[in-house]
This record gives sequence, structure tokens and C-alpha cells, in this order.
Amino acid sequence: MMAVESPAAPQTARESSLRIRRLGVFLGAEVTGIDLTQPLDRATADEVRQAHAEHGVLVFPNQDISSDDLKRFGRYFGELSVHPFSTNAADAPELIVYDNKEGNPPAPTDIWHTDETFREAPPMGTALCSKIVPQVGGNTAFASMTAVYEGLSDRWQRFLSGLEAVHDFKPFRSLFPDDRAGIEKLRKFEDKYPAVTHPVVCVHPITGRKAIFVNPQFTLYIKGMAEDESRMILDMLYRKTLIHEYQYRHQWQANMLVFWDNRNVQHSALHDYYPQRRLMERVTMAGTRPIPEAPAADHKDLRRYLMPPLSQFRNAGTVPQRQHET
Repeated sequence: MMAVESPAAPQTARESSLRIRRLGVFLGAEVTGIDLTQPLDRATADEVRQAHAEHGVLVFPNQDISSDDLKRFGRYFGELSVHPFSTNAADAPELIVYDNKEGNPPAPTDIWHTDETFREAPPMGTALCSKIVPQVGGNTAFASMTAVYEGLSDRWQRFLSGLEAVHDFKPFRSLFPDDRAGIEKLRKFEDKYPAVTHPVVCVHPITGRKAIFVNPQFTLYIKGMAEDESRMILDMLYRKTLIHEYQYRHQWQANMLVFWDNRNVQHSALHDYYPQRRLMERVTMAGTRPIPEAPAADHKDLRRYLMPPLSQFRNAGTVPQRQHET
């Protein structure tokens, strides 16, 4: 029986009905012996939670579940959040519906990313259920960011310790038209979701393992570092995600539920199926702020100036006022 961390009082020993089979070297496992059309008891939910943390991606085949079943499953692991830029169901904003077909191409989800890192507290996990799948294509690739971190040299791990990166909802900015109404609406979302800072290396709250927490879809730069140095480091980390051994590529069948851990896994949804139809439903569970693996680095250690920046002298009153400040 799998060991489970739970704050609940010790429960009577029982024989687990779950069968867990690894699918990849660093992440991915198939879970059978469970019927998601039925409520889960607490011990089973705890067992799924532990497997989710350990394997990063859980695949539940042959689950012909309803939207309500999917939402109930998600609520075992956290409050369901509402994606501010996605195609939500009209009567259930926490339910995202992807119905991509001819005339409605998929959004740019083929870029490696961790879900919604533009939030101060990104989601802890995502559950995606397949309803209609294309005959060919439409796979989803996953990458273990724990494996990426552990594959770095000791020197690189020490160098990344304490670095922070700035995240933004940049891919969704193109949803706003370039007119007065669109610009004003965009500004409202900028106020609601200002750029946030997360550690480059975070610690998983259950396993305690370290993982890289930057992604090319939402990460802008490393805080306090010169632009060229920041870009070089981020590009190096992004390339590590492309190492095949760190990945698990999931081939969808109808009525599959995939539940991945947003805290240490990135994913990329392939767009090679269009214009075939691909209908999926998704819920996302709210999370907490990423746990840094070390205190934030002193900004004085991150950048060397040939000349001090003007911003350091604003409060001193020695810098003349500029036109935009009048």
C-alpha cells in the first residue's frame, strides 16, 4: 500500500484498490482500479494526491465522466479556480471547454509552460478530460522540471539558488484589440494581474524535491539581472525542457482523465491535428505561492553597473525632472 501523508487521524489499514503503473522514467503513471463517476473516500483521495506529487502526471483511462464528475474530482484537491482568459462554460466558469475544430483553431498552448504562473499563487494542478479526440495527432507532452533541476551540475544549482523571475500574462495580450476599448480593457487586467515574482527554483510542498519554475510562455526575465545575462540563463533552462528523457508524451484516447502537478511539471499541447476536432474539458485547482529553496539573492550580487542607474537618485532630488513626470 502506498504511504500517504495526511493530517487526519490514522485510519484502519486497508487494501488499496488502486493500481499504479509507471509510464515514464521521470514522470507519468497510469491509475486503474478507480471509478471517477463515483465519489472518492478520503483514503483514496489521499492516495491519489500522493501519487500525483510523486509521479507528476496521472493518467486515468476509461473514465466516461460528466462535467459534474470532473468538477467533483478537482475539488478533492483544492478550490476550483477560474481562468481569466480561457473559454469557460457559461453556467460553470470554473469549467474550461476546449472545442477545437475547423474554423476554431487551438490557442497557443503548444509552447512549453506551467499553467497560469502570472498569478501570485499559481494553480497546484490541472485535470483535463478527453471527450472527442482526433484520429491522428493531438498529443500532449509533459516535462519533469524536477528532473531538469537534478540534471544540472552542482555549480549551476548553486548559481540558480535564490534567483527570482518575473512572470506576466503576455501570451493573452493579443486577445485585446488595438483600439481604445481594447487598450482600456487590457489596462484593467494589468491592474488585476500585475507582473509577479516567483523563485527560479522552488520546493515541492509534499515531496520536498526541488524543481525549476520558469517557462517561455509567461516568464519575462530574472529579477535584478542584466538583460543579456537573464536571457542567456532562461534560454539555457528552456532548452533543458527539450531533453527527451525528461519528457512523457501522452497519446489521448476518448474518456481519459489526465491530472498533472503544476508545481513541478510543464506541458505543451501539440497542434498537429487541426482541422480535426478535439473536444476536452478541464478544471484547475487553486494553489499557493511557490516555496523558494533559498532566500532571495541580494540584488547587489546580480548586476554590475558601469554607471549607477538614475532611479537610485530620484529620492535624493539631484536628478532633473523629465517631461513625462510633469
